[in-house]
Amino acid sequence: MHHRTTVAGLAGALALSTLTIPAAAQADDFSGDIKITKVVVNGGKDIVLGTTNVKTFTIAVTATDDSGIETGNTFPVMWRTPLPNGDYYGLVGPEDVAGKCVRQSFTTTTCTHTLKINPRIQLQDNTTAGTWTVSAHVLANDGDYLTKDSAAKAKVLRNSRLTVNASPEPVKKNKTITVTGKLTRANWETYKYAGYTKQPVKLQFKKKGTSTYKTLKTVTTDGKGNLRTTTKATADGYFLYSFAGTSTTPAVASTADYVDVK
Repeated sequence: MHHRTTVAGLAGALALSTLTIPAAAQADDFSGDIKITKVVVNGGKDIVLGTTNVKTFTIAVTATDDSGIETGNTFPVMWRTPLPNGDYYGLVGPEDVAGKCVRQSFTTTTCTHTLKINPRIQLQDNTTAGTWTVSAHVLANDGDYLTKDSAAKAKVLRNSRLTVNASPEPVKKNKTITVTGKLTRANWETYKYAGYTKQPVKLQFKKKGTSTYKTLKTVTTDGKGNLRTTTKATADGYFLYSFAGTSTTPAVASTADYVDVK
């Protein structure tokens, strides 16, 4: 059974917040000239989750107003998909609503909040992979306020794994070698890793004594995520597979497999 996180449930747990989660078409709510000038999620990096470990990350909200920003009242929420009944798939807020605020100047303050995503709670199913929205609320010392529905975007992705094996090894020069591997990614419904099918993956080679990998060819994963191709053994060196990633799954490269050419 998949559990949906409701707005009402979040509001009860985070009663200090005045932020409301927006409907898709709802306009920003504001008074005065207060502005949110910057929102940084997870240091600008994608949030990648597997099947078990809880991911801890930060959202830093920078706001400015001519009277200064009132600390303890800057609050972000990150969510994935609104549903017609008012529930949300994927909805997380900070455990400490006050956050850690640093004044950049008299008018400008940055408040950093720590959030957590549990792949077995907030993610609920694979449809929550992709782009999430950050909503943020800020309050100024003179009473100006702003609740910005879409203050930033962030990607929450299904962790990927990639393997490689080149054989036989050692091998005679100019003989054919077979390079196999497998591309898998986290399934947030079964809590296991499963093959990522029909995906283009680059086979790359780095000659011993050099520092640069060169792409030999692109191989497509089969119906179970497996990779298999052949190439000529021309020199000692390292083979690896490299996957560029998709909108729901991060880029990943296998470890290198060294082949000794006789």
